[in-house]
Amino acid sequence: MKTLSVNYLVLALFFALACENKAPESDVLEVEKPSQTEDPVHVEEIILAEDEFIGELEQRLIDAGLVDVATVIPDIYVDLKYSTTDNFFGKDVYGDLTRCYVQPIVAEMLLKSHQKLKEEHPELTFLVYDGVRPQSVQQILWDNLDKPDSIKPLYVANPQVGGLHNFGVAVDLTLANQETGEALDMGTGYDFFGYPAYPDRESQMLKEGKITKEHISNREILRKVMKHGGFSGIGSEWWHFNAFSRKEAAEKFGMVK
Repeated sequence: MKTLSVNYLVLALFFALACENKAPESDVLEVEKPSQTEDPVHVEEIILAEDEFIGELEQRLIDAGLVDVATVIPDIYVDLKYSTTDNFFGKDVYGDLTRCYVQPIVAEMLLKSHQKLKEEHPELTFLVYDGVRPQSVQQILWDNLDKPDSIKPLYVANPQVGGLHNFGVAVDLTLANQETGEALDMGTGYDFFGYPAYPDRESQMLKEGKITKEHISNREILRKVMKHGGFSGIGSEWWHFNAFSRKEAAEKFGMVK
């Protein structure tokens, strides 16, 4: 019996040591499994995608101290028309830029306008078409506009002088359904050059049947809330609003290159 007990103890000790020796192997395997399932190529792709998202033009805007309006007003929609071919040039001149940037104070003014809009029309929001337009991009538009230099300023500001978009103090926008992002009908599309787009000609265009009372009503909502934020419109584009005069912009801000 005593020998049997000793043998039993020896066997028990043997199995205990065997299990102890196997445990680290098991532990190592458990630790290695996550690293074996990681995909380093996938991680690299994510990093590259993030780098590409902030392109050279966008980085210049950030370095110039401008802000992305969507960071100030998260529930607006942005469709930069000059990052598409859906503009009167039919060309994409912004490249990979898809965010709308303006001067910080302009973003705050736009927030005030948006708050007024939500207060009176909670079902609506802004759909922004354009904000800052760097002088370098303005030069591209100027050079590619197929018009005599004498009448080009009717369509595009001379880049040597600069327009309010070039200072980051002008914004092009419309109203949209908050849920769907669908733009309200304003009578014309963005970048439409003709009397139907002129706020100054709305009464005439209504009489001629070029626009309707609903179009004017929608535009009046936009004008009212933008004025509440401190913006002023212009007579030839229902979508364009300025935060400052040309003189004020030159005094307060440098032209964005």
